[in-house]
Amino acid sequence: MSKSFLDQVQGGLIVSCQAPDGSPLHGKGLMAVMAQAAEDGGAVAIRAEGLADIRSIKAAVSIPVLGLIKRKSEGSPVIITPLIQDVIDLIEAGADMIAVDATLRERLDGSQGPDFVAAARQLGIPILADVDHVGAALASEKNGADAVSSTLAGYTSSPTPKIPDIDLVAQCASQCLIPVIAEGRYYTPADVSKAFKAGAWSVCVGGAITDPWLSTKRFVANMHL
Repeated sequence: MSKSFLDQVQGGLIVSCQAPDGSPLHGKGLMAVMAQAAEDGGAVAIRAEGLADIRSIKAAVSIPVLGLIKRKSEGSPVIITPLIQDVIDLIEAGADMIAVDATLRERLDGSQGPDFVAAARQLGIPILADVDHVGAALASEKNGADAVSSTLAGYTSSPTPKIPDIDLVAQCASQCLIPVIAEGRYYTPADVSKAFKAGAWSVCVGGAITDPWLSTKRFVANMHL
């Protein structure tokens, strides 16, 4: 019997291979190559967005893929996997686990993230609840989430901090019974180490590894401080 997604990622590094809108890497079919490089470097899983990228990454690597779809819409701030049809499509594309916005913000149908977690979990795929505070994490756990992630910490209010929210990782790890994945503004190995010490099950790093466009912009903006 093969290991579950969470068994495979425990204590390891998940690498997010995504190219945001505006990046020269966006839409070029390069994320599978990025994922191969991440796997060769020791990543235990890939976080990927979009059906085409997920399919190509699944064909290119042997490690599991955490899938999501980003979809902007008027009337709701929810972007990460906002629709049940998105979950169905991600399952068909081969995602091993699916990330969804599990914040308490109102969705288009008036529901909140934990309600969506419960509905998505009924489809039989492991669900990662991307949250912004411990209340959303606990509600998502109650509604069947397999794990929670600090992905949206600092992104549902402004200004967005420049450092990772280690405190949220610690709060979730101490209050939730399900695994906690740390994500969001992890730029250095030292940041990752702090997350593990705070109780993270695994840590997901994105732009600091796989997006030279964002990394260059960050260096240029801060090199004379």
